[in-house]
Amino acid sequence: MSRYLSKRYTSLEAYVPGEQPSDMKYIKLNTNESPFPPSPGVLSAICEEEVKNLRLYPNPDGIKLINKLAKLYEVKPKNIIIANGSDELLAFAFLAFFDDGVVFPDITYGFYPVYAELYGISYRQIPLSEDLTVNINDYIGISKNVVLANPNAPTGIVLGLDDIEKIAAGNPDHVVLIDEAYIDFGGKSAIELTHKYDNLLVIHTYSKSRSLAGARLAYAIASEAIIEDLGKMKYSFNPYNVGRLTQVLGAAALDDEAYFIEKRKEIIAVREHTEERLRELGFTMTSSCANFIFARHHGISGAELYSGLKEKGILVRHWNKSRISDYVRITVGTGEQMDILIAAITELL
Repeated sequence: MSRYLSKRYTSLEAYVPGEQPSDMKYIKLNTNESPFPPSPGVLSAICEEEVKNLRLYPNPDGIKLINKLAKLYEVKPKNIIIANGSDELLAFAFLAFFDDGVVFPDITYGFYPVYAELYGISYRQIPLSEDLTVNINDYIGISKNVVLANPNAPTGIVLGLDDIEKIAAGNPDHVVLIDEAYIDFGGKSAIELTHKYDNLLVIHTYSKSRSLAGARLAYAIASEAIIEDLGKMKYSFNPYNVGRLTQVLGAAALDDEAYFIEKRKEIIAVREHTEERLRELGFTMTSSCANFIFARHHGISGAELYSGLKEKGILVRHWNKSRISDYVRITVGTGEQMDILIAAITELL
């Protein structure tokens, strides 16, 4: 680090993204991207006229896209805000609401503690149960702001709507943020509960099920007052945070609902088939409702499996945290990619 870095950031541990190596061509099963291209409507939406319009600033409110999202989820446009990926929405939420601290699981999305440290927010990490599930009783009535990924990452385990409602109802004076990056692959969204609970904030991304990770687009749905607060953060940081083309692509993706449903079902089917084949090889795994599998094997460590697969040109994700060091997280790819994965694992075993 340079001698100019602010002293308050010298001990900050930044988030570490999944590897993006370029030394060879890999099968990338480490960053939970979709194995499928964006929908046909998205591809055709990039036309010469839209490209020429890049000379103009984007609409800062993204109202055309927001209107489509409002219709899809049966909420008002004032209940929605769009952003440059869900990480930006998380940043806005941490800045806007968590002055008196926040709680989240000890094993979850790694950006939560990073944002807390970055913004000087006190936080507590609540241990998952032995089976890596969230114990909702740890969060009900604790009078704290709460952040939960649902399904959780990297476990893929989902909470039901009844559990989410109990947490929101049990902390009426604090924000309960539900990060639903993977909800389309299993489970039910808590968006419908935002009509009932004005402290509930739900975040969705286009990165996973909509095949638009590279476009950087997400949205939050909550009470009008919470969205207004997030807007204040946005307009104090970057008013034009979602580009023109990204807004166009986001709207086009919503028009191709049949493609979305088809590819989502395919990913779920490939996930379930791959889990079955891994069990036959002696693996155990969590009950994933996401587009990834969290698995371990008694005969090989997580680190050995990760490095062995990387040597064979397959990337998976591994963490050195003691509670999950035996596991690897495997993104669900195409059926062909998973065949290659299973063959490589069989050789390693």
